[in-house]
Amino acid sequence: MKKLLLFSSLLMATFVFGQETFIQCGKLIDTRNGKVLGNKTIIVSGKTIKSIQDGFIAPTDSSSKVIDLKSKTVMPGWIDMHVHLEEQTSPTAYLEEFTLNDADVAYNAEGFAKKTLMAGFTTVRDLGGSGVNVSLRNAINAGKVIGPRIFTVEKALASTGGHADPTNGYRKDLMGNPGPKEGVVNSVEDARQAVRQRYKNGADWIKITATGGVLSVAKSSGNPQFTQEEIEAIVTTAKDYGMKVAAHAHGDEGMQRAVRAGVKTIEHGTEMSEATMDLMIKNNCYLVPTIIAGKTVEENAKKPNYYPVIVVPKALSIGPRIQGTFAKAYKKGVPIAFGTDAGVFEHGQNAREFIYMTEAGMPIMKALQAATVTNAILLDMDKQIGVIESGYLADIIATEGDPTQDITTVNNVVFVMKEGVVYKP
Repeated sequence: MKKLLLFSSLLMATFVFGQETFIQCGKLIDTRNGKVLGNKTIIVSGKTIKSIQDGFIAPTDSSSKVIDLKSKTVMPGWIDMHVHLEEQTSPTAYLEEFTLNDADVAYNAEGFAKKTLMAGFTTVRDLGGSGVNVSLRNAINAGKVIGPRIFTVEKALASTGGHADPTNGYRKDLMGNPGPKEGVVNSVEDARQAVRQRYKNGADWIKITATGGVLSVAKSSGNPQFTQEEIEAIVTTAKDYGMKVAAHAHGDEGMQRAVRAGVKTIEHGTEMSEATMDLMIKNNCYLVPTIIAGKTVEENAKKPNYYPVIVVPKALSIGPRIQGTFAKAYKKGVPIAFGTDAGVFEHGQNAREFIYMTEAGMPIMKALQAATVTNAILLDMDKQIGVIESGYLADIIATEGDPTQDITTVNNVVFVMKEGVVYKP
């Protein structure tokens, strides 16, 4: 690790002196056009890509560096639109809500962020935690710790007893009555106040739990948990503050309310009907499938005492259905974004989602585009990330093999550069 940090520090210092880096690529995936190109050289200057040249070009001056990736497949850094960097699944995760301090959560989150970056994900959207995610985003941006570029919702919004009510499962004397400040909404006015509080706290996006969820200590996984008017107030207020809205949703009615109100992404979408699919297509609303999360909760629910008793039947019911819903939605033409729900499974394994998406019928190139160009558009970063082109940020990764020929190689990322700095040499 000391060698890695030293190497990264040395590369950061090159920005001052204008040193260029020549990355010689055996294969280069053009995510904009969905093509695999051969024998290219990417010239990086500072944080950005200066140019892409045919063949293997070497610098003419001794101050520039050469990175030999002639035997690798190079592509833009991946973007995961659904992670939870403050937490990670374990049999003690529910107990840790009472035993971990904010400092402990922050320390763990820094480690999870580093794992995520090393797995090839240079940008993520964190869909909810205690608020530590805002500080982690800022620390990464300031170069204090290593991790992906973060867009965060800070604390997800719920209704009382809903999927993101922070006191679900507590004994009665500890439940209290959390409100908009804590992200709990029970009226149109609460909805507006909760969004404004997230803005004040530093959020980039807003997330609502439009239906029940699997891992919350509550009975239902699919009932609608906001009124139509409340969701409309959230979306309208978020728009006023320059933010988009993501909606966790398993049940169909809550999903429809969210899509009609104008949310931009539906997370999970397990019980999505064809009518909802049509509505999403009409409203240009994206499905973030999180197939790996569904498979993980089903697997863990079969382990004795891994989850609270009330969670187990939900996990066994919902988990196995997510991949099938995704297959139907993709086939019908619902816009698809790449997201995993990392934290529900171990961080750093995010790329397994590519394998499950292709199993369900999505070509690997389309899945790679979902994790690059599509997600860059959703984050309003499509002029900066998602492709390897002149003028874009130098977020560049490489796999040992060609994912379009062997999908399993997505799990073997051997090179990671973010904004011109090499983190995984």
